[in-house]
Amino acid sequence: MLAQSVLDAMLSAARAAHPREACGILLGDGTGITQFTETANIHPTPETHFEIDPQALIDAHRAARTGGLKVMGYFHSHPVGDPEPSRADRAESAGDRRVWAIAAGETVRFWRDDPDGFEALSYALATR
Repeated sequence: MLAQSVLDAMLSAARAAHPREACGILLGDGTGITQFTETANIHPTPETHFEIDPQALIDAHRAARTGGLKVMGYFHSHPVGDPEPSRADRAESAGDRRVWAIAAGETVRFWRDDPDGFEALSYALATR
């Protein structure tokens, strides 16, 4: 499940960052993504790559360990191209089975970062 507010926030972040890549952290309870935290893209070439601010990741994992929402995955946008893993995304992936949400235009697609490559995921919007 995906909260509508999360989808809206990701698309808003992508529009605001254009022509650079937006990025952020997807948080949830283990069964769905309920929150999106936009982070700084600290990559030296943010027009074509993303790197989530490491302190934001540390803070999110620390909060999860103390009872907060779990880090379910990551978000970034493709200002040019499709909402699917790029060559650069594939090279940088960790194979940790986390969710990657990628926005392009007004479309967001979801992927699982499997050890053997990205797997497309479907999703349903939460009705609550």
